[in-house]
Amino acid sequence: MWIIYALGSALFAALTSITAKIGITGIDSNLATAIRTAVVLIIATGIVYMTGVSQQISNISQKCWLFLILSGIMTGLSWLCFFKALQLGETSRVVSIDKFSIVLVVIMSTLILKETINAKIISACILITIGTILMVV
Repeated sequence: MWIIYALGSALFAALTSITAKIGITGIDSNLATAIRTAVVLIIATGIVYMTGVSQQISNISQKCWLFLILSGIMTGLSWLCFFKALQLGETSRVVSIDKFSIVLVVIMSTLILKETINAKIISACILITIGTILMVV
């Protein structure tokens, strides 16, 4: 089932880039990010209340709060950088560099989360790196 959600994520991420590029025309990229974030907040909050999981808030540990807040900060910074890059650059090039995060996640998940990698993953990261360079140059 995770593959279906991952494919949905990829599809919506692609549509996000296209609609964002059109939407930021003539406005400040930070304002555009704030609008986008507000929409995400409304949708996510609505889903939490519609599915009845809002009662779980009191069960969240301090560690989870800390890392969810840090993740939110990183998301916000990522979106601010992404929107500014999207406003200044070509969508295909900006998104190519943005998706290079895959390689960075592999490296960080190995170092920080102690996840294991194999030759196939290393080869894929090399190909992604080469692909990113080819898309940008």
